[in-house]
Amino acid sequence: MMQLLEAVSRWAIPFLLCLFLVLGWVRRVPVYEAFIKGAAEGFQTAVRIIPYLVAMFVAIKVFRESGAMDLFARIGAPFLGLLGIPPDILTLALMRPLSGSSALGIATEIIRTYGPDSFAGRLASVMQGTTDTTFFVLTVYFGSVGVRRYRHAVALGLLADLTGLIASLFICHLLFNP
Repeated sequence: MMQLLEAVSRWAIPFLLCLFLVLGWVRRVPVYEAFIKGAAEGFQTAVRIIPYLVAMFVAIKVFRESGAMDLFARIGAPFLGLLGIPPDILTLALMRPLSGSSALGIATEIIRTYGPDSFAGRLASVMQGTTDTTFFVLTVYFGSVGVRRYRHAVALGLLADLTGLIASLFICHLLFNP
């Protein structure tokens, strides 16, 4: 079964590219010109969202370098200890809505410290899969189309992240905590 999945995943993208070329040829679409036009629009979108990305990265750097994230982790550590949750998880929970790469680095460090089969490692892995980079998504997608009023989207995104965090804790305690 795994060999079949590996073969399908290896050939899926070349197959899709060939399929698009054939469909374009059948429909008499100038495929190369359409690709160049789409690439130009993608480049313009990338340039348009750069200021939003710079603002978000500066805010994340200030949050981390000011010690605010460490302060939150220290304040929450005793409460998490009562629940049997490793304190490093709070750092991951705080960083995940802000930056996917930073959260991945924190999850990697948790897994390296506690081990991949530990409760903390499994919880970090499940949290990576059940939460999203809310502020990054809002910055990129809303910034690319020019949406300026998105306070309800922020609230709902953070609520979804909190729900994912609680679900991760519940499932990991149910399945992996001895």
